[in-house]
Amino acid sequence: MSDPNKSNGAGAPQAAGPSLTLTGGAAIVAPASAFPNGLPPQAMVLLPITKLTDELTEMLAKGPVAVLQEQMWALLGFNGPAVQVQDDQGRPVAIGLDDLVSSLQKHWDEEVDDLNRGRILAQELLKYTRLEQAEAVLAKIVAKGGTGEDWLALGAVQLQQGKHDRAEGTLKGAQNLIPASPYPSLHLAKVAHAKGDLALEQEMALRAIGIDTSAVDAWAYYFQLVKEADGEEKALKAIDELADAPAHAKSVAPYVAVQGFYAQDEETRPKAIIFAHKAIERNPDDPVGLLCLSALYGASGNLQAVIELLAPHEGKMTRDVRLANNYFEALFQSRQLDKVKALLNALAGSPNRDVKQFAIERSRAVAQFLQQQAAQMTAATTRK
Repeated sequence: MSDPNKSNGAGAPQAAGPSLTLTGGAAIVAPASAFPNGLPPQAMVLLPITKLTDELTEMLAKGPVAVLQEQMWALLGFNGPAVQVQDDQGRPVAIGLDDLVSSLQKHWDEEVDDLNRGRILAQELLKYTRLEQAEAVLAKIVAKGGTGEDWLALGAVQLQQGKHDRAEGTLKGAQNLIPASPYPSLHLAKVAHAKGDLALEQEMALRAIGIDTSAVDAWAYYFQLVKEADGEEKALKAIDELADAPAHAKSVAPYVAVQGFYAQDEETRPKAIIFAHKAIERNPDDPVGLLCLSALYGASGNLQAVIELLAPHEGKMTRDVRLANNYFEALFQSRQLDKVKALLNALAGSPNRDVKQFAIERSRAVAQFLQQQAAQMTAATTRK
């Protein structure tokens, strides 16, 4: 089930490789093409080495050795840890992170006024927590006339590094450039927290909510802030009072935010479901509320509740792949295959690229599942 509280895989039915069952400590040496349905979980991948270095030859002569992860990548010929990218044909390839960064830097240097090239470089640096390098790149983008989002990204990376004075100035600039975004204020709340200014922290958190009542992150921050200061009961009361204000009366965000604090623990999940229901009551058609409650039902194993909740909203699924995934999973796991086929046929005609791709991939997975079922039935009949 897609869960708004964390990033999660799509969870399609997995078809095993032909006549392949892994048990115990088996090791299989085979090309990746031998696993058309993906590499088995916990697989060990061996990469051919085209040229042995003197260092590696000496190590091999000594027998088994233990190496650090960084040493492993170096021995395999990567400059930095291996990361996956796509080649010009869209195929996944692994290269060293340092090589990726150098390549993107060169790409930007060739056209220094193309800020999008710089943004791609900064995005990859942030992805792999190269914070100082990312800050330097974002600072150049801002100096060259970057947008408010660039200022926000720069302020955020400065905050991550504990450069609070710099972050404060940068985030105030972002606040002026993108006044409709709650995130500069939300990050300024974090700066105030780091400086010990609790009054300003609360002011900035409330300002973020006032800017965008649908900002779940801002509501979650405010709840946590009050909880740490005054306890859980007063935090819940503060959320209720603010959520009842006319400006926030239709927003599901307050209770989507609160349920996130209880959703991951099985013992507190029933409490999370109560808050998710409160979100739905405020706006029964909001996809975020539906996603949240259906994920909680799925985590609790109540597939029928997921189906009953989402069935009236199939139209939304052509625009929201997360809802489509939760509904598909519930139908498939409860083996309502006719409804699964009807759903995938409807989603295949979606103008949304992600939804359309989801329908194609799940249709293939379902077809493989049905083929396996048929093969098993045939084998069972033959044995009789």
